[in-house]
Amino acid sequence: MDTIRASDFHDIAKPSDPRVAPDGEHVAFVRSEPDGDDDYESTVYLAPADGSDDARRLTLAEGTDAEPRFSPSGDRLAFTSTRGKADDTQQLWLLPLDGVGGEAERITDVVGGVNAIAWSPDGSRIAFLQSVTAADREEERDVDVPDDYEPEEPDPRVVDRTVYRTGTNYFDGKRPQVYVLDVDSGDLTRVTDGDHDHGAPAWGDDETLYFPAQKAGEDPDDNYDIDVVAYDTESGDTEDVLRTTGWGTSLAVTEDHRIAYAYTEAEQASIQPTELRVYDRAAEETFDLTADLDRGLGYEAAPQWGPDEERVFFTTPDEGATSLWSAPGDASSEPEREYRGGSVNGARVADGVTAITKSEWDHPGDLFVLDGSEERRLTDLNGEYLDSVAVPEPEPLAFESEQGPVEGWVLTPPAFDADETYPLAVEVHGGPHAMWTTSGTMWHEFQTLAARGYVVFWSNPRGSTGFGEEFMQAIERDWGDVTLTDVMAGVEEVAARDYVDETNVFLTGGSFGGYMTSWAVGRSDYFRAAVSQRGVYDFTGFYGSTDGAYKLVEGDYDTTPWEEPEFLWEHSPVAHADGVTTPTLVLHSDDDYRTPDNTAELFHRILRKHGVDTRLVRYPREGHELSRSGEPAHVVDRIERIVRWFDGYSEYHDAERALDRPEDDGLSAGDDEDGDDSGE
Repeated sequence: MDTIRASDFHDIAKPSDPRVAPDGEHVAFVRSEPDGDDDYESTVYLAPADGSDDARRLTLAEGTDAEPRFSPSGDRLAFTSTRGKADDTQQLWLLPLDGVGGEAERITDVVGGVNAIAWSPDGSRIAFLQSVTAADREEERDVDVPDDYEPEEPDPRVVDRTVYRTGTNYFDGKRPQVYVLDVDSGDLTRVTDGDHDHGAPAWGDDETLYFPAQKAGEDPDDNYDIDVVAYDTESGDTEDVLRTTGWGTSLAVTEDHRIAYAYTEAEQASIQPTELRVYDRAAEETFDLTADLDRGLGYEAAPQWGPDEERVFFTTPDEGATSLWSAPGDASSEPEREYRGGSVNGARVADGVTAITKSEWDHPGDLFVLDGSEERRLTDLNGEYLDSVAVPEPEPLAFESEQGPVEGWVLTPPAFDADETYPLAVEVHGGPHAMWTTSGTMWHEFQTLAARGYVVFWSNPRGSTGFGEEFMQAIERDWGDVTLTDVMAGVEEVAARDYVDETNVFLTGGSFGGYMTSWAVGRSDYFRAAVSQRGVYDFTGFYGSTDGAYKLVEGDYDTTPWEEPEFLWEHSPVAHADGVTTPTLVLHSDDDYRTPDNTAELFHRILRKHGVDTRLVRYPREGHELSRSGEPAHVVDRIERIVRWFDGYSEYHDAERALDRPEDDGLSAGDDEDGDDSGE
């Protein structure tokens, strides 16, 4: 049987965004897989909820499809797609499902694209967001873009915002605005027009639309206040209904105007759990549904009301897995755990059927339904591939740090022999307030390292979510040593096993994991080689160049660069980089506006100035999501470079240092992506 390789990423399909038809008989979802080196094919599939037949593709393999949404009557499916758009803007499409069938029809052509779509309860209208400039609105390109319109890049680019870019893009004056489309007539109404950002709309009754608006204070970019606004579709009037705080909020609203929303304490918000609240607009009462639940809301599945609109369903990270909970909207009893398992990236509750998309240790992603106490698998997206490769099962590991208990996993190579010895690869997650499972987006990378002959160890050290508020807040004002204490406790326990060679231990991680990798090699020469990815290397440089994530410094460290410059310097990996001796590969993305490349360049230059084996690899067109949704060739290249770097210093692999090998040796793409002056 074959073993998993980095290049297998091209063969792996993943599901997302499950939606249950109103009659509960079918589930729509998005199936995505790489399409060549540069793109992905994302199409909408439909599966019978009873598992009586295979899922079938509903949309053409042309462009990128997203957000399948059944009409309230179930006779139509709305979705967004880049189909037919050279500029890759998502437009709104409508597909008949009434048995007669027919081709999907595009029903918008707007300059800012379409996202966050929501049907009105009577099925006559669809609300959505699009990001547009004031000039777009003035020229009405946000309603119907002229055929000959070609946007121009700003030159020069003038910045008048605290947060002016994110992902891989500059905002360039664009703001998310709310629109409502009359499906039959095609009339498009601009609901909002302010110079501030708006969030995903949600309908109450047929005449009332709710949406978040970030407009409070002198600088809305610099605070956590979010107003929830009600829009009367008949009169056009708006009313600010409530104010919440946090990083953003998704709304779920009942027909009698009870609004479920997220709330995070504004004081040091980045280390506070996100709670779930309900505001009863008629009674003018607020209920805290998760006050006694020591878990914060998950990002993958937005809160939603159940079919009877009495209970709210939501997900949380939960000790290395994902849990689905429900709670009464009036907080009359504590939340109940409805389901726990795997790494869930989407969940939708309907009458008698709950659909979830998740990955587990033995597969990278499939669609399931929960029907009462029964879990039924509806897809086997990667069955043929998985039948051809060995997939070892991770071993759960509970261990003690001097700070208390920690949980992690150990993955051994497919042909594991306890009488042999193996090198150890240690992975540290990002966040820092995130949580790893046995699967999720890291499934392929962990399995690739194991297939290459490494024992792989990963864990959820202090700072992780899913283990309670105190556990998450333990890294306040100290990302480095607190986390490293937990990680090293696990490393030492695994390295003490007879089959692990404690002199051949390697380290890698991305984002916060990149911070921890560079921090660890600056504090110790324990690791034989390291790969630091998309990291934060200098807090002051990060504070000034990142997007809204500068709030991590203000929240987690409760300070700013002008208040405690020396303190932040001492907690930055670059402050200790002059003592690094560990061979360290630095991977970064050119368009990463979450952890911009300037601090990576500083770290790399210090290593070079001190004669450390190092290389800086930069990925053009990529942002912070490189490992999860980067161009397929780059995703593969990244993993292959990690393996190649480790192999070059491993006593268990007959490989030269990556610095001494030909440019494309060991890389399936065959192209050199290395940055200038990198040693190749």
